Amino acid sequence: MGSRRHVRFGAVVLAVAILAACGSSSKGGSSSTSTKVTASSGPYPVSKVLGTGVTATTVKIGIALVDFTCIKQFVDSIRVNQDKNYQAFIDDINARGGIAGRKIVPVYHSFCPIQNSNAVALCTKFTEDDKVFAVLGNFVDFSGDAETCLAKQHNTPLMTFQLTQAIMNGSPPGMIILPGTNPERSDAVVLSLLKKQHILDGKKIGVLGEITSRKVVTTSVVPGLKKIGATLGSTAILSITGTDTTAAQSQLDSFIERWKSENVSALFVSGTQVASKQFIEKIRKQMPNILLVSDISDVLSYGQQETTAGVKPNPYEGIMIAGGPTAHEYDQSDNWKYCADIYQKQTGKVAPNAEAVVPGPDGKTLDTYGSINDACQLLSLFRDITNKLGTYLNVPNWRYTVDHYGTITNRGGGAFASLHAGKYDIDDTFRLESFDSSIPPKGNWKPLTPLQGISGS
Repeated sequence: MGSRRHVRFGAVVLAVAILAACGSSSKGGSSSTSTKVTASSGPYPVSKVLGTGVTATTVKIGIALVDFTCIKQFVDSIRVNQDKNYQAFIDDINARGGIAGRKIVPVYHSFCPIQNSNAVALCTKFTEDDKVFAVLGNFVDFSGDAETCLAKQHNTPLMTFQLTQAIMNGSPPGMIILPGTNPERSDAVVLSLLKKQHILDGKKIGVLGEITSRKVVTTSVVPGLKKIGATLGSTAILSITGTDTTAAQSQLDSFIERWKSENVSALFVSGTQVASKQFIEKIRKQMPNILLVSDISDVLSYGQQETTAGVKPNPYEGIMIAGGPTAHEYDQSDNWKYCADIYQKQTGKVAPNAEAVVPGPDGKTLDTYGSINDACQLLSLFRDITNKLGTYLNVPNWRYTVDHYGTITNRGGGAFASLHAGKYDIDDTFRLESFDSSIPPKGNWKPLTPLQGISGS
């Protein structure tokens, strides 16, 4: 789902598998010759032509879906009938008059995300073969090549998840939108909350990252800690090569000894691989009283796995993040009611909520809720932007509308959200929370502060 409350198709485990398989990556696609505009272009409309995939009565969009058969061994939950879930919300929009009088025409493609070449190939298929106006869905490439292929090289708007600010910055402003929060802004938010609560007072904090999160660590985490006046220990960037963590484990051993000598009492963990249990277990074993902070909300899945395995004490106990509404709070929200009502109206089925556990085949659970929420969130956001854009649906006008939007509704998230020039991850609903292994059935986030609106920009 689009918010920070739950794991998106086992992203932490999947990320390790993808990074292990990717190796060197190559960029694909050809450069676009479409009109280029800056974030402040105007007056509106910037252009009075119809964009690629747009007619007087229709707009063609690509829907990217992860093929769960290829990642089934890496994840605890799977998704089925994803296209039907998206279609339910497309049918609802079309039945209500479409977007600015146009019907949405979807093009569905599934891909295996374990090699980033698959995502790059999907970019080419959507843009050169299908000629869509925009792409929505779970378009996953941790290298950023596929996202850049779409949004920069083929001038195609992208709305997806699992993005860093660095990936978003690789394309022109307004071309990539995240209906959640990227790690860099999460860093700013969690650090501001830690400062407000005086949690780091009297502590020295080290930083743990990996090669793939080096940019986040050096441009966001470390500067952010300095900005709030934290006392810093050493920063460790582990070299992880695929599934071989031998060198990284040795590096960590050295840094643990260094942190001990520096009297480090808190550690900021940034990176999907270093947040995994093989590293966190080692840190907790040698530094049992250390306070852990992270910008990787998916550490929830590892904490829950440790609970299920009966590991005591749970090494993730008390790890802090900037989170959003709890599952129960979201289930009671107007946003989920909106999505669930549409799903039931279009399918005749009751939508399982965030707290429901739906058994699936081969011991897996079905993430029907996540699939529904993603579809609702992305399509509602796309509808709102394009309806505000109006008649002349094209990329220059899309970028102008995105840069001048302001407060926006985030169906799939909390009560606070915004979209404007320089801020393309929209979620603004935050609180400080920590992992509590005692919350049934296998641990969850425990709120430490009230929910509030924080733009962090």
